[in-house]
Amino acid sequence: MKFAVDLDQCENHGQCTFAAPNLFALDDEGQLSYRGEASDEYTSAELDGADEDAVSSAVDMCPMQAIRLVG
Repeated sequence: MKFAVDLDQCENHGQCTFAAPNLFALDDEGQLSYRGEASDEYTSAELDGADEDAVSSAVDMCPMQAIRLVG
């Protein structure tokens, strides 16, 4: 399983950083760190079991519904 972040929909609220701090971070400007790696959508590498649970929480917590599970 992977996750994808719609960077156009994301408004950098940072709730994902609380749910899965080892996978999501805000940079010094308060922007989701994946913005440096992608412009429209970021898709992660394959997740392990512990990360899958954390990302599921991040999906649920995102107020903009910008994160989704893939696969």
